[in-house]
Amino acid sequence: MTQGGWLAKLLTLAAALLLAATPALAATAPAGPKPAPVTARIAVAANFADVARQLASEYGRQSGHRITISSASTGKLYAQIHNGAPFDALLSADASTPRLLVNEGLADGSTVQDYATGRLVLWSRDPNLVRNGEALLRQGNIGKLAIANPELAPYGAAARETLQYLRRWTELQPRLVIGENVGQAAQFVASGAAPLGLLPASLVRPARGRPTGSAWEVPAAWHAPIVQSAVLLRHGRGNAAARGFLRYLQSPAVRARIRSLGYD
Repeated sequence: MTQGGWLAKLLTLAAALLLAATPALAATAPAGPKPAPVTARIAVAANFADVARQLASEYGRQSGHRITISSASTGKLYAQIHNGAPFDALLSADASTPRLLVNEGLADGSTVQDYATGRLVLWSRDPNLVRNGEALLRQGNIGKLAIANPELAPYGAAARETLQYLRRWTELQPRLVIGENVGQAAQFVASGAAPLGLLPASLVRPARGRPTGSAWEVPAAWHAPIVQSAVLLRHGRGNAAARGFLRYLQSPAVRARIRSLGYD
């Protein structure tokens, strides 16, 4: 074989060896740097705050991001967003507030999503008081009744609609103990300041088991549906943690978890 032939054969062999080694080299090459963890600040309606904290913790373990929760009534959160509070996303207790923020240029309309439908219950810490909830609401002797502020809290508005439906709103107004949000209204009942409350089912139902005390679910037809929506706010447009958390809320496992905690 000529010298040129030997040279060609050596070059061919070297090329073959290089191609064979390429996959192994690729497999052992170091992976690119992981995205840096991001912190997102989420504004959450008071009724959903405990659930949101549980989900935020689980999402953080999965994603490496960090979610901080700030809770208040939906009306108060709306005012804070208008005043420049640096929230990245809102989990509202109604459907209208996120859409209003979109119309005002303070939120991304393409991210609006319904994440839960709330249920209203008549609740007492006394296990014997709410034996016939419908009769009690329709014509029973009610001394004090705790509700959230109807002007700020969607569950408070639903409580007012319920009493208006039963034509007892005017009669019972002097007996109402009004909380700034549903959490405060629930505390009024838990502390005994009011024997009864019209409250979210999620606040009177522990994570596991039946409601404590006694409770009766208000028929959905007695008030407008309590559809709860979420939206990415203008401040969070570039926040990967906030976008990821909103997607996380739509996963089948999380939706099932939300249903188990007192929501539809």
